[in-house]
Amino acid sequence: MRRDNLTWVGEFVLLGLSSDRQTQAGLFVLFGAAYLLTLLGNGLLLLLVQLDARLHLPMYFFLCNLSVVDICYTSSGVPQMLVHFVLEKKTISFARCGTQLFFSLALGGTEFLLLAAMAYDRYLAVCDPLRYVAAMGPRRCLVLATVSWLVGVANSAVETVVTLRLPTCGRHVLNHVACETLALVRLACVDITLNQAVVVASSVVVLLVPCCLVSLSYAHIVAAILRIPSSHGRRKAFGTCASHLTVVSMSYGMALVTYMQPRSAASAEQDKLVVLFYAVVAPLLNPLIYSLRNKEMKAALSRVLTRSSGSKP
Repeated sequence: MRRDNLTWVGEFVLLGLSSDRQTQAGLFVLFGAAYLLTLLGNGLLLLLVQLDARLHLPMYFFLCNLSVVDICYTSSGVPQMLVHFVLEKKTISFARCGTQLFFSLALGGTEFLLLAAMAYDRYLAVCDPLRYVAAMGPRRCLVLATVSWLVGVANSAVETVVTLRLPTCGRHVLNHVACETLALVRLACVDITLNQAVVVASSVVVLLVPCCLVSLSYAHIVAAILRIPSSHGRRKAFGTCASHLTVVSMSYGMALVTYMQPRSAASAEQDKLVVLFYAVVAPLLNPLIYSLRNKEMKAALSRVLTRSSGSKP
């Protein structure tokens, strides 16, 4: 196609989940409640870790980073969805679309990398407990978290630039709930071989490699747990990993099915469900999983509440 025939649009129209007004009203209430509960749950988790010195441990340091990611991720997309549920014209400017794409990719990549760092933490705690305190000192934790954030941001910057450079030749209707890489690539009117390569490379860096590291860590963890002679000891060791393993299974499982194939045969509706899972469901469930299945978190909450009630006149 001639270069002078290529055009870029100034805004996109998002088709969203439904055009029915009653359905949109119901979704507004549902997503609004989920968003508020997500902010509340993750906010309380951050506050609890800050207030209770017994939770100043590597696992909870990474968990706080994960909560920050969840708050930012859901805030990058859900408020816009709520606004579009009440507006007739569901548009988003090119600049806002690019910003949303950048933050969703950066935060999503960072979350996968943080989960890998948390798996390494659990590996040391179960398989090498005598060296755990020395190996997972504050400096090591800070380095792992910083690398996760920097790699997530760098990966997002590359993928965002490569995606937004694609001309759409006037096509501006996105069959999606948000600005997402695969939806934008589908609008392109030029060759997308480079974009396919970038998406695959990105998936390897922030998804496949961390997933392999998590799998390797848990293979060693399972082997170590099976060597514990008592059933009580095995249950206790597995209990320290159960919450993280649950979150990892949800996050990596859906992402591997979806994002390892840039020209996926998956329908647009399936793509929407994936985005909704990461923007609405996962940030809501993560603090619940880590708190309800974690005795230390429940004990810390009890201590904080006891101190609060005891300080009242």
